[in-house]
Amino acid sequence: MSPKLPPAQMQPATRALDAGLAPDPITGAIAPNLVASVNNVFTPGSAGFSAEGADLTEQPFLYARWTNPTVRALEERLAGLEGAEDALATATGVAAAAAVFLTFLKAGDHLIVSEVCYAGVYELATRILPDLGIAVTPCDLTDPAAVRAALRPTTRLIHAETPCNPILRLTDLAALSAIAKEAGVLLSVDSTLATPVITRPLDHGVDLVIHSLTKFMNGHGDALGGAVIGRKELISRLRSRAGVYLGATLSAQNAWLILRGLDTLYPRLRTASDTAGRLAEWLKTHPAVTRVTWPGSPDHPQSVLAGRQMALGGAMIAFQTREAPATVAARMADNFRVIHYAFSLGHQRSICVHIGTEEIQRSTFRMEGAALSRWKDWAGEGVFRLSVGLEDPADLIADLARALD
Repeated sequence: MSPKLPPAQMQPATRALDAGLAPDPITGAIAPNLVASVNNVFTPGSAGFSAEGADLTEQPFLYARWTNPTVRALEERLAGLEGAEDALATATGVAAAAAVFLTFLKAGDHLIVSEVCYAGVYELATRILPDLGIAVTPCDLTDPAAVRAALRPTTRLIHAETPCNPILRLTDLAALSAIAKEAGVLLSVDSTLATPVITRPLDHGVDLVIHSLTKFMNGHGDALGGAVIGRKELISRLRSRAGVYLGATLSAQNAWLILRGLDTLYPRLRTASDTAGRLAEWLKTHPAVTRVTWPGSPDHPQSVLAGRQMALGGAMIAFQTREAPATVAARMADNFRVIHYAFSLGHQRSICVHIGTEEIQRSTFRMEGAALSRWKDWAGEGVFRLSVGLEDPADLIADLARALD
């Protein structure tokens, strides 16, 4: 059998299908195997009752909580997609963020976190980490001066998200990476809404990429998962600490489902992004809509950055309405026939939900003065967050019209 082409020699869309993939040496099966066994045999004396006695290099599959052949196949695929040396898969996206925070931060250290990011990660940073003696500063990472002002001698990590959820503001990764490197701190970026189809943060100098695999990477709304991707030295530290001791292990079944989802990642994102562009243009013309935010639009406030950092506009739209959002949301729930009024995002089916400003701010710090003004410029009185799926654009437009007219 001819040797497989190394991922580095594949085009990105091919890596989504083939990076790390090898036919089964016994059966010749092409699809990745689902290895469900929790235990594997080992040579007496080569491992002990404690994880301290285990060599994860020589015996990586000793116990499924540490890793598993199917999970490892997913990690290799993810590393190939991001152009990275290694990856660690976790049970959820929040578990991936927790792995980063609890591996690279300790009591007395300082974290700078984007003041707008996924609520679960923000709340983990601002409500849990201070209990462990870790100082946390929320910061507008689009403002280089604010980032530099937030840095301390004890800063060890900056955590960003781009596009940020739910207002779709972007972060200039190259500029932020330069600041982090100058200060000697690590930079992690949640790239869930972009995926490697749209942005590859490591190419912009980022140290660690975090994904909620539950969303676009899986793309079918049927499996939880998370991942951290980066240099082997950093991932090895994560694996030996968080991977062994935090217990947020990805199941083999979910890893297998996510591998299946990655097979169609590129065509899914391309189709959904194209549809999102059409919906964004239609929404702009509707008299009930006062603002539409889509990173691929020329009128996005950061369109120049989007053109430099994003290969596509993405499948997420944020919009605001003239009528009271609660009224519009109620009509959506009653009148949608194709779109689902629900939380989550990145699935094959379109999902829309209203997220109010107060609800968002419960998951962020209480802003005042200029910071609050900048926030209001983006969020207004909240946004309708639309995750565009794979339906025909005409059906989605008809659904939105039923709710907005």
